[in-house]
Amino acid sequence: MNNWFTIDQIDENSFIISEYRHWEETHCYLLNGKNQSLLIDTGLGISNIYDTVRTFTDKPITAVASHIHWDHIGGHKYFPDFYAHSEELDWLNGKFPLPIETIRKMVIDRCDLPDGYDVNGYELFQGTPVKILTDHDIIDIGGREIEVLHTPGHSPGHLCFWEKDRGYLFTGDLVYKDILFACYPSTDPEAYLVSLEKVAALPVRKVFPAHHSLDIQSEILSHIRDAFRQLKEEGKLHHGSGTFRYGDWGVWL
Repeated sequence: MNNWFTIDQIDENSFIISEYRHWEETHCYLLNGKNQSLLIDTGLGISNIYDTVRTFTDKPITAVASHIHWDHIGGHKYFPDFYAHSEELDWLNGKFPLPIETIRKMVIDRCDLPDGYDVNGYELFQGTPVKILTDHDIIDIGGREIEVLHTPGHSPGHLCFWEKDRGYLFTGDLVYKDILFACYPSTDPEAYLVSLEKVAALPVRKVFPAHHSLDIQSEILSHIRDAFRQLKEEGKLHHGSGTFRYGDWGVWL
């Protein structure tokens, strides 16, 4: 499964690890500091992301996730040193809202799986984080400080990660090109807008999403915020109001 991951380099100490054989084209991000490395999201867990990460760092690795969905925490099993937000701890302890049979079906339906891969062995990662993250926590990896931003909407404990010195914003599933999901029972469209207001106010130079195109400009933050504002003014910012498209992105409410 050596061809499972695709690697792109952001700068000397930052890498994108992508899984393009998943229909949503999942991206994880490795940030190397002087003392340790931070891995934002660990992907699907179909192939061993630890081995890939180890080719780019010899430092201790801490894993964080934008949120506790199967396609973002699959590789957490390789990283016992991981952090999570309190709002989604139950999802790491047997209370994820989807049964494993449904998740396995999604793995089959939404991935170009390697030959011989046994989906019956696929499990949703469960575990206990070594640290509970809160809004505006700073993760210092040595010469690099990454701020944790609690940005609920897509999920209750969703996090974005902001590296002010470089102007990097890692947006998880809050912002990307394509259809944003705010339609599930665990989503909150009103909270989504509050989170968009939060990230759109930052002096972002580069947006790094968890899915789809990496050709994404910082202006998308204000564009999506403005669209959500308009939906709220029109009384449409709620579950069941439909799917709204705005060029190369949209939202399903």
